[in-house]
Amino acid sequence: MNKRIHYYSRLTSPADRALVAPDHVLPAPDEIYVYSPLGTAFKVDSCTDGYGKNSSIVTIFMIWNTMMGTSILSIPWGIKQAGFTSGIILILLMGILTLYCCYRVVKSRKMIPLLGTSNWEFPDVCKYYFGSFGQWSSLLFSMVSLVGAMVVYWVLMSNFLFNTGKFIYNFVHDINVTDIVPGTNGSNKVICPSAASGHPPQNRSVMFSSGNGTGFELFEEWWSKSQTVPFYLIAVLLPLLNLKSPSFFAKFNVLGTVSVVYLVFLVTVKAARLGIHLEYNWFTENEFFVPEFRILFPQLTGVLTLAFFIHNCVITLLQNNRNQENNVRDLSIAYFLVGLTYLYVGVLIFASFPSPPLSKECIEQNFLDNFPSNDIMSFVARIFLLFQMMTVYPLLGYLARVQLLKQFFGNAYPSIFHVLVLNIAIVGAGVAMARFYPNIGGIIRYSGATCGLAFVFVYPSLIYMIAMHRAGQLTWPALIIHIFIILLGLANLIAQFLL
Repeated sequence: MNKRIHYYSRLTSPADRALVAPDHVLPAPDEIYVYSPLGTAFKVDSCTDGYGKNSSIVTIFMIWNTMMGTSILSIPWGIKQAGFTSGIILILLMGILTLYCCYRVVKSRKMIPLLGTSNWEFPDVCKYYFGSFGQWSSLLFSMVSLVGAMVVYWVLMSNFLFNTGKFIYNFVHDINVTDIVPGTNGSNKVICPSAASGHPPQNRSVMFSSGNGTGFELFEEWWSKSQTVPFYLIAVLLPLLNLKSPSFFAKFNVLGTVSVVYLVFLVTVKAARLGIHLEYNWFTENEFFVPEFRILFPQLTGVLTLAFFIHNCVITLLQNNRNQENNVRDLSIAYFLVGLTYLYVGVLIFASFPSPPLSKECIEQNFLDNFPSNDIMSFVARIFLLFQMMTVYPLLGYLARVQLLKQFFGNAYPSIFHVLVLNIAIVGAGVAMARFYPNIGGIIRYSGATCGLAFVFVYPSLIYMIAMHRAGQLTWPALIIHIFIILLGLANLIAQFLL
């Protein structure tokens, strides 16, 4: 919310409703959006009367829908990096820890005395406790989460567009193409794209057809996952980023739900067809299986920090809850469902991955890369995800523009030049990553650990300790626990750069 609302709210005591911010001061409904970096972004209705209209079931679903997103594609890879047993334990522990920190965010406004905070967001609370440092640091970490998400989206959109175009070209020209990578035989083919080169999966294939070989080679040259396709997306997405209002794209947020539901369906069908392939080696690694506990486990915690991240908008979501007394319960149920979804997808993909003949090390950072481009179910999943991301991407760009340009220029759209420069910088970062570092697991864990350090671990704990200290209610156990949470967040960030 903007500064005018705070001005009105501070003119009288919170109990006096005479100077509640009038409707014309509040942002227009199409300006109020919530987002989770790798989940979705959508418009919410403002609650000028102080309470919302959503039932608990709707609130729970909105939180689940907002949090769920592309990070689900990297959960199986994260479990592989951590080890099967430790991966399951870490998902449970990180879910509980991030839920508690989210609870502290929800309660943070009510710990501020003598001020009307009903229209405050968490960055406003940070500004109250830490001054301009809290304001600017929350802006910085918020931008890290937004730009990091947009970079991940660009890498994934390049991946999905490449595989979709490849499938359509081969189907139209009746070309039988086999990827030059290790894989299983039969109708339920699983491949290991990174085995041949030790690098992220590329578009290397061989044609077994009497068709036009020259045409196919020309297509392969101009339809490359890392060298050409990331640039093709610029023609579509850069103009969309420059639109003043993204409200049209907010109508498609239901696609996020459809995509996640379809991914769960895909995982269920694939696991049923492939069967379970597990072998428990607690600390030793062999040719086909990874240990149950691995030193690389912080890579999973980095991914999970962003996968469970909703701390930036949870206040807005819960403010729309009709029964405010149920906020903690509804938030807990939503986190439980999100964790259950991550566990279901991650465990099934890891357990059903065919080892032997392939090693569990072949599980890719985007598990859809383990299915060939001619796999029908994966093709449908990529279509869903591509279209969903192309509608969410302009929303994320709009939110980045509002947060940054409004802070510096007092206007979210100062001129087409300002907006174009910002968008070119964001798109350039996405293209560069898709071209030179198309590792979504790495991007997710770095950005997740960075923005999570502030919004998940440090600020909620510090604000709680300061508020309790000012009230004379801070105890030694509470102090030790919250300092430990801060140290965990710091260790999580440092570990991403050491492993």
